[in-house]
Amino acid sequence: MTISRMNPKVDGFMRKAKTWREEFEKLRMILLDCELTEEVKWMHPCYTFENKNVVLIHGFKHYCALLFHKGALLQDPHGILVQQTENVQAARQIRFTHVQEIVEMEPILKAYIEQAIEVEKAGLEVSFKKNTEYVIPEEFQNKLEEMPALKEAFEALTPGRQRAYLLYFSEPKQSKTRTSRVEKYADQILAGKGLQD
Repeated sequence: MTISRMNPKVDGFMRKAKTWREEFEKLRMILLDCELTEEVKWMHPCYTFENKNVVLIHGFKHYCALLFHKGALLQDPHGILVQQTENVQAARQIRFTHVQEIVEMEPILKAYIEQAIEVEKAGLEVSFKKNTEYVIPEEFQNKLEEMPALKEAFEALTPGRQRAYLLYFSEPKQSKTRTSRVEKYADQILAGKGLQD
């Protein structure tokens, strides 16, 4: 690994890190040793192969992690890949709470990183669920039938935006909360915006 392969933006990220700095530095050295290109995406160090996102360094309150963008396609002989939530389809994490874990796992981590690079070289893609496989809550279905313009606007949204709304509207256990969410976001859908826009 040469110093010239280190991205100054990642240097800035490392300097600003209030927690996990030592862990981030060790992960960075391992990733650069794997001949990946270092970038900053989504405000985190991201490592790419031929402009394809391979792995991201992430910090959370109780752990830091390597996030493999297509982790669902990786073999996991050590049982260390974690699906962050049940709705995450492609990404998987390897989590750490101390730099010593990273040091001890370095050969294993490099094997997973190499495997992720091979996934990119092979052009493999994760098969995502279609939005038709998600349940449309009754409260939202009723609103779509009541307001054809809302149905048309919802269908014009990108699949990712549709999925985000369906998951958000389905989440509450109580019907009145689901209804409240649908009412609150109807105008946003009509404006062609996603949940986070």
